Amino acid sequence: MYFLRRILFAVPLLLVISALAFALVHLAPGGPFDRERAPASPEIERALKAKYHLDEPVWKQYFRYLGDLAHGDFGVSLKYRNHTVNDIIAQGLPVSMLLGALAFGFAMGVGLPVGFFTAARRGRWPDYAGSFLATLVVCVPGFVVAPLLILFFSIKWKLLPVGLWETPWHMILPPIALGLFFAGKVARLFREGMLNAMQSEFITAARAKGLGENRLLFRHAFRIAVLPVVSYSGPMLADLLTGSFVIENIFQIPGIGVFLVNSSLNRDYTLVVGLSLLYAALLIGLNLMVDFAYTLLDPRVKYE
Repeated sequence: MYFLRRILFAVPLLLVISALAFALVHLAPGGPFDRERAPASPEIERALKAKYHLDEPVWKQYFRYLGDLAHGDFGVSLKYRNHTVNDIIAQGLPVSMLLGALAFGFAMGVGLPVGFFTAARRGRWPDYAGSFLATLVVCVPGFVVAPLLILFFSIKWKLLPVGLWETPWHMILPPIALGLFFAGKVARLFREGMLNAMQSEFITAARAKGLGENRLLFRHAFRIAVLPVVSYSGPMLADLLTGSFVIENIFQIPGIGVFLVNSSLNRDYTLVVGLSLLYAALLIGLNLMVDFAYTLLDPRVKYE
């Protein structure tokens, strides 16, 4: 029942988000036809506005948009002529999702071992070295890491391609640049979780019964320590998907992040609202998945 209520609650929440996005993008100065290469005559501009119903009051445009949305139609892009928002999402979303999934895998694949390794050697030099590196990568943003990776791996050493998204070799640097910050966050969260778990009463009791240290770490402490990481993974996945536009622009990756930036600059109303709704739905869905994963990892967690 809890998850059913969450799903039902998501519908009015998405409606509120769509209304806010629709109102804010219309309140922004400028219009979708202000950046045309050749200035349009007043007659042509009036005809364009009438074609896309932009001459109607904003509230009427919004209800027209909701009517189309009820049929799964996000509308027509005002800047990418002859393209619907559905077409743009279908084109860019798989690329962004693959980039986000690879970055997520990198963050988990690096962050969890580093966090485990530093916690298991608390107070020794590997702990200090691992904690320092985790803190360092958290302090360096992706738009700084990406040019450095390109400089060394693509230009200086010529090991990997500079940009684009065509072959598996193109899919190495962008996920690293996007996921390095989150790898540091995961390492720090998991280290703290492991240290707290190792100090808990049931671990102390198991150790007193003679249970081996490796078995304590892997079979018992791990399941408790990973819960904060699982809780963070929902927002992290959302950040990887919605925050990838910087990396997509640097590496010239044709994901939806590029379309979001361009649509905001060009006042492409339908595309901005459509992508905002998409990101909101992803965030709600990912957080719901995290709550469900919690119940699988820790049977003590019950949702009423």
